[in-house]
Amino acid sequence: MRLLTLVCALALAGSQAQAAAARWIGSWGASPAPPMAPPARAPQLGTPTFSNQTVVQIVRLSAGGQRLRLRLSNEYGAHPLTIGAARVALVGPDGAVVAGSERTVGFSGAASATLPPGAPLISDSVALPTRALDRLRISLYLPSDTNGCTCHMSGSELAQVSAGDTTKDTAPVTGPATYRAFLSGVEVETAAGPAPVIVAFGDSITDGYQSTNGANHRWPDRLAERLAEKQPGRPAAVVNAGIGGNRVLSDGAFLIFGQSALTRFDRDVLSVPGATHVVVLEGVNDLGMAGKTAPTAEAMIAGYRQLIVRAHARGLRIIGATVLPYGGAGYYSAPGEAVRQLINTWIRTNHEFDGVIDLDAAIRDPARPERMRAELQSGDWLHPNDAGYRVMGDAIDLSLFR
Repeated sequence: MRLLTLVCALALAGSQAQAAAARWIGSWGASPAPPMAPPARAPQLGTPTFSNQTVVQIVRLSAGGQRLRLRLSNEYGAHPLTIGAARVALVGPDGAVVAGSERTVGFSGAASATLPPGAPLISDSVALPTRALDRLRISLYLPSDTNGCTCHMSGSELAQVSAGDTTKDTAPVTGPATYRAFLSGVEVETAAGPAPVIVAFGDSITDGYQSTNGANHRWPDRLAERLAEKQPGRPAAVVNAGIGGNRVLSDGAFLIFGQSALTRFDRDVLSVPGATHVVVLEGVNDLGMAGKTAPTAEAMIAGYRQLIVRAHARGLRIIGATVLPYGGAGYYSAPGEAVRQLINTWIRTNHEFDGVIDLDAAIRDPARPERMRAELQSGDWLHPNDAGYRVMGDAIDLSLFR
């Protein structure tokens, strides 16, 4: 009898230990920004609004798990936001839904939910096993006027909008939009051993602007691929928290460029479940967009130091990436270049960051170091092309994330 009791106790302890080991981690992200009416000089920058429509969005997970949940956002909404229905499914290489993978997403046991103004919402967990680099289809039915969109406007992936509730449709996504509407994160539950959860924090170069839509060719995508290849079975995750046009010290010149890095750091980095590391690649917009009033190197370094101390206070390792060359870009200036060089020298030589990734050295033209190599830039001399983003992802020393 005592032996049976001991066996049962050991079995119970084992199951409890396994349950205790399970944890939630961020696997995918898209940092939201405020809605904006179309400006007369740049109507393409206006954010959409929806009513009695379904938005279908495809994301690629960086790490897998046994269960998943969605983070939805009405953080910039002035009115309540109703989600009438939500559904997820895995997507195969051909873009078709994987049979049997469709799941309904609930909210506190209900099929619909209302997000208060200014608030995020975490969905109920969904029992859907996933693996690293799996593609996930997310359908959100928005039954009433959304009064604008808490959106991420440069998703580098197609999104589709259709009339009515089409959340159960499984046709491949064909829509022309590339924004992320009301969707800011996907989290997975894993019981695998410890592994890094890395937040890539930056501007359009981290966001992957000018990379091929739907191809997952951003530099954080390449980093996720390398981690998956090196450590199969370990849920190493990379969450992209880049926003096009973002700046370290100032809010974006347009609302959709988001609040400053200093303002959004807690939400977009420190709130990511399981986050262990953050890579900071930001600063070129501070230098270029401000024109003659560009900040000094001292002001920029003070901003980076604020990110460092806040990351360390939460136990995260923070990696500094050198600011890429931007000679030839529309807002390039010689004074801005001089400040960039001072910033990069500080990043390379200081010991305040927990590590350094010299992306400037990886992508610059040796003959003209203020410019990218011609074959690695996308045509605007500010953003890399697919090849350039791959060079960036390949230049990262994976031992930084032990």
